[in-house]
Amino acid sequence: MKDILVLDDLYPLQKELDDEIARNHDVTYETTHKKRLLALLVELGEFANETRCFKYWSLKGPSSKEVILDEYADGLHFLLSLGIPLGVTSLSIEVVEEKVDLTEAIMKTYEDAVRLTSNYTKDNYLTAMKSYVSILSGLGYSASDAKDAYLKKLGVNHKRQETNY
Repeated sequence: MKDILVLDDLYPLQKELDDEIARNHDVTYETTHKKRLLALLVELGEFANETRCFKYWSLKGPSSKEVILDEYADGLHFLLSLGIPLGVTSLSIEVVEEKVDLTEAIMKTYEDAVRLTSNYTKDNYLTAMKSYVSILSGLGYSASDAKDAYLKKLGVNHKRQETNY
């Protein structure tokens, strides 16, 4: 059975959070576009740091699955948010079960995310999202792991808005 990450129901949830943030902080997609792109890159780095996949000099293992998925969810939040101004409301991506070098997969996602900074198009967005989803197989995680982590973090992010985070 194929493992598909269906994002259709997450885009409206992300839009609701984005709208709440816009009201609370008097910002728009236009005024925060570059900040969202930078946030995506930062969150991707924080995610990579928790996997420790690049730390060849260390014997310490990766953080717990929960911590790694929490960081993954942060990146997913910004990717979803970046898709909204491009009119993306429906997207399903297969999580292909294949041997993926995690370092290479993260670097490919960085490359695709950086491309968005100079050429913010729907095609480049879709490529970046697909790259990000491909990381899941390198971790041995499923689409439901990613979606559950996103929904959990969504609750945290709404709570943060309510408490002036």
